[in-house]
Amino acid sequence: MAVEPEAFRDFFGSVPTAVAVVTTVGADGRPLGFTCNAFSAVSLDPALLLVCVDERSRTLPALLGSEVFALHLLAAEGGEELARTFAGRSDRKFDGLAWRHGESVPGSPVLREGVLAHAECALESSVRAGDHRLLIGRMERVLVREEARPLLYRRGAFTAWEAPVAETAVEAVTARVGARA
Repeated sequence: MAVEPEAFRDFFGSVPTAVAVVTTVGADGRPLGFTCNAFSAVSLDPALLLVCVDERSRTLPALLGSEVFALHLLAAEGGEELARTFAGRSDRKFDGLAWRHGESVPGSPVLREGVLAHAECALESSVRAGDHRLLIGRMERVLVREEARPLLYRRGAFTAWEAPVAETAVEAVTARVGARA
């Protein structure tokens, strides 16, 4: 017996996930993108990541055609607005946003604000899986902002990653002990 879509969503919605935006360029050179929470590390050597894209996505043909994309892990500060913008169906998602073309992967639009980290990727392979396409990207360049907190999504709501209380307490005790030494 197959799992119903509602049960599937309930199962995966029970844990918080990081939120990302995937960007690429269309055949006309215009930047395109969508919000994504289904992505994963694949391989360390070579550095590969996986992004799941709905077969009905209007961005999928551009991803397959350009063979480049950038995966942006969103920051709690400014990321929720980006997530909502890129989850929509507008053709003007990049209007008013700070972005640039990728350095290592020409054509991959890189967002400059509201991002915890980004990876510029060249499309390595594509696999159909149910109603989605699994895109495997070879990571050519990565940038991480250490000071930013990740944006999370759970059961229809956004939240920021907060350090566990135990971890915070250990850091506080360690700082006090270190100050006395």
